[in-house]
Amino acid sequence: MYRNDMTRKEIERAFAERSKADEDLIRSLARCDRRHFLRVSMRFAGMAAAAGLVPAHSFQLVRVARASEVGGGEGGFRFAYVSDTHLYARGESHRFVRAAVKAVEDMNALDPQPDFVLFGGDLAQLGRPDELELGRQILSDLRAPVRMMVGEHDWYLDLGDKWREMFGPDHYSFDHKGVHFVVLNSVIEEDFWTEKGYTPEERMAIVAGLDDPRQNPFTVGEAQRRWLAADLEKVDRKTPIIVFSHSPLYKLYRPWNFWTDDAEEVQAILRPFETVTVIHGHTHQLLTNKIGNIHFHGMLSTAWPWPYAPEGLPEYTVQMDRADPFNQFDGCGDGQVMVHGSGRVDKHYNLWDRNPRVVTAQELAADAIPGPRAYAGPSY
Repeated sequence: MYRNDMTRKEIERAFAERSKADEDLIRSLARCDRRHFLRVSMRFAGMAAAAGLVPAHSFQLVRVARASEVGGGEGGFRFAYVSDTHLYARGESHRFVRAAVKAVEDMNALDPQPDFVLFGGDLAQLGRPDELELGRQILSDLRAPVRMMVGEHDWYLDLGDKWREMFGPDHYSFDHKGVHFVVLNSVIEEDFWTEKGYTPEERMAIVAGLDDPRQNPFTVGEAQRRWLAADLEKVDRKTPIIVFSHSPLYKLYRPWNFWTDDAEEVQAILRPFETVTVIHGHTHQLLTNKIGNIHFHGMLSTAWPWPYAPEGLPEYTVQMDRADPFNQFDGCGDGQVMVHGSGRVDKHYNLWDRNPRVVTAQELAADAIPGPRAYAGPSY
């Protein structure tokens, strides 16, 4: 129906002459439920992309590893991740909603299915109950079991009350196929709001601003550090540990709060274990670090990509070229983590509008990953 060389007038005529089935589909929106509306929205987004009205995108499925490639058969497994959807309660046609639906469809298309899906935090943008409920409904379509982690955008409107009501504890641990998993709330801030008399909405806006100097740095906090130490006391030092945190458990760039103020204290609790991997959200980019025996990997966002910090970028990071701001899918995506029998992981980034990227445990352990490089591409 559409050609790459069509003029805008021809495109408009093609849309005007769309089939009766599509006209019926449009009329059905007035009586459809939310889930049907989301699927219809994605269908018309695809039509617009095909017509050249918005940048086209395609799902690039990360190659599924065979069991022999993931930990040598027994003990190897994989999980998928979705993170930083930043959903606004602006209706189901908002592009962040469409991106979250796309991520769910990506996860559901995996064959075989992952053992579970991790959601990496910042489900909502302003922590509103309707935003969180929208996110819960979208994630409910996932075929695999879902593990939830909280982000600052989910937390600071009501200090986590609605989150805990909907999703349970903000920190917990579980064991899966010989690996001990820990989920932390790493976005705790010291009270900056009471003395100043900020309303909950003002507090949320300050934290959501990311670089607003009125807030305090993120921490895991003393209470959670005590809990973490007690939780790990029961775990053999040779058991692989995988930690999920929203903010990176190291100090990357303080002005953007890409930073956890008590990171060294958390690292000290993790250091006695032979194999530790930390997987975090919040930074919206490909990010790799290694501190001692701890490997760190950042997640992609489904909402928007974040630029790289002007200083302090870890030397093991394989940088992505600057994203095209006129393409809503560029620099965004979802992914998978392949867990080897040793407990080390290969991190697969499914970039929606670029080739997939993989950071392997073997490369990171051997210091073989290239360091940051200067970007020589076009400036947008």
